[in-house]
Amino acid sequence: MAGLRLEIFDTAPAPDGGLQPLVEVSALEEAKIAAYEQGYSAGWEDASAAQQGDQSRIRADLARNLQSLSFTFQDARSHVLQAIRPLILEMAGRLLPGIAREALAPTVLEALAPIAEAMGDAPVTLVLNPAARERVEGLVAQASGLPVVVEEEDSLGEGQVYIRLGPRETSVDLDRVTRDISAAVRAFFNLSDEEPSHG
Repeated sequence: MAGLRLEIFDTAPAPDGGLQPLVEVSALEEAKIAAYEQGYSAGWEDASAAQQGDQSRIRADLARNLQSLSFTFQDARSHVLQAIRPLILEMAGRLLPGIAREALAPTVLEALAPIAEAMGDAPVTLVLNPAARERVEGLVAQASGLPVVVEEEDSLGEGQVYIRLGPRETSVDLDRVTRDISAAVRAFFNLSDEEPSHG
């Protein structure tokens, strides 16, 4: 039986009757290298594009999460402020006047001290609301040792006292301080209400 003869495709018949390769070996090697370089470049570009896409997606996710966290913080802050608002306003309205009444006599004494040192034994005139007389008169007379003249004035608030020592006069107005603190507390809550909750 004759052997099986297969056709060779990578060679062509040469003019001298032999076989010659269809493609030069060096050209084949160059084509392989070029194909490898092209594949490598395409892979590198795909990897770079994928990495940039991942980074863009991560940045967008991070921005979204930070914005969501900011919204959450603002919402929480707003809810907490709204929850404590009635308590703080009530405290300012009820506690501050009582604290001012208790602090009136020591505050008058503190305001009187520098004047009394300069004036010696001159009598101190206190102009005040009749409701504050007992607390203020007793402490000033006891602590300063100066003679005290009290003039009651119904038009003054319980936290207001005018102190006269000779030609000098000074005033203590804890009613105004109380009003200013209450107004500042209300203004704080009003400002918090005006702030956008998501901004």
